[in-house]
Amino acid sequence: MKNKVNYLAIVVFFVIAVALRYLTNKTAILDGVHNDFLKAVLQGAGPAVGAFTVFALFGIKMQLTLQGNYRKLTFPFLLFWVLSIALILTAEYYIKGTLSGYAIFTILVYGLLEEIGWRGFLQRELKPLPEFVNILLVATLWFLWHLNLEFTSSNLMFFGILVLGSWGIGKVADATNSLLAVAAFHSLNNFFGKLTTINMIIIAVLLIVWITSLLLKKKYVHKSAQGAAI
Repeated sequence: MKNKVNYLAIVVFFVIAVALRYLTNKTAILDGVHNDFLKAVLQGAGPAVGAFTVFALFGIKMQLTLQGNYRKLTFPFLLFWVLSIALILTAEYYIKGTLSGYAIFTILVYGLLEEIGWRGFLQRELKPLPEFVNILLVATLWFLWHLNLEFTSSNLMFFGILVLGSWGIGKVADATNSLLAVAAFHSLNNFFGKLTTINMIIIAVLLIVWITSLLLKKKYVHKSAQGAAI
């Protein structure tokens, strides 16, 4: 287990992430990009680009992968991505008679790009710090990256959500080591613009299924460890 934080790597990561965020969200640089998927990817790519840069520059090994500690990539893909897409599309088709699978997949990819930076690099790099300090630092940098710096009640609430998210998604990262898992949890907030009854039901179902799967996984790992020790 690492016992030292590479603060220079964190500074390089954050400067790159914020610079790309500013260019793609606060300037007209993407005005000529008419593909919505590509535009979303570019707008959310800063944390991933920053993370991959410091991985290369400082020789830091990325601890999270798409598959994580599951035996096969298929399982986290079906559990965290296909299930969420299927539930949301089913509800949308039932209510509106439309299907926006492309948009939902875009949101998941956007969340994945962010999570490569926030959980794949930053939260792992800050592991030597006390958990509360780790969470607060990640949430603060995550909040600043959004470049919404007005002192308003909605922004304070948003910061609180990021603190809670940094704690919760961090736990998912520890349990699964899977970028697919953390990206799915990350994307829950972006799936739903309004908390309608059906949206709340979908969120509840996904959280129940996902959290139950994590608890069962933890129990299985614990039993396996006990069996190996006997």
